[in-house]
Amino acid sequence: MAITPDTKDWTWVLTTPCPECHFDASTFGSGDVPDMIRANAAAWPRLLDRPDVAARPNDVTWSPLEYAAHVRDVYRLFHERLTLMLTEIDPQFANWDQDATAIADNYAEQDPATVVKELAQAGESIADEFAAVRGEQWSRTGRRSDGAVFTVESFAKYLLHDVVHHVWDVTPTSMGGRAVD
Repeated sequence: MAITPDTKDWTWVLTTPCPECHFDASTFGSGDVPDMIRANAAAWPRLLDRPDVAARPNDVTWSPLEYAAHVRDVYRLFHERLTLMLTEIDPQFANWDQDATAIADNYAEQDPATVVKELAQAGESIADEFAAVRGEQWSRTGRRSDGAVFTVESFAKYLLHDVVHHVWDVTPTSMGGRAVD
């Protein structure tokens, strides 16, 4: 079952708290990023430990398994983009269609144990890379093809909202969210 792609520009979460998941980018500093990523990655095993892990709650929402596979891939993609920001001058990121990736990689049929393991590894990898960022590197820039410009610091906060929001998406009391990127 296809899901209508989310076309919102979520960069507003850098300046305004998210009314759904309550993420507020103003409440933490760049030094907090690695631990926050690790905490997010550590939440996923319990979120996928359920018999209905591959079931979608409705026609417009991914299953917990699909969200976890997406978060794994977001960690991987953001690691690539962070590396570009730290090694190139103002790189433009290649486009990524999260919905096409979910279909092409068959998120709904992946093994939950494998997804959790890969998500943990990808989370640890990007957390380590953010932990190595120093001083002026937090001000380095990169941009999406739609014109959105990020510093390493705003990029980290944007990433954190994405993965925090997805934990909110799959928490049973809030099921009904959408994939954001």
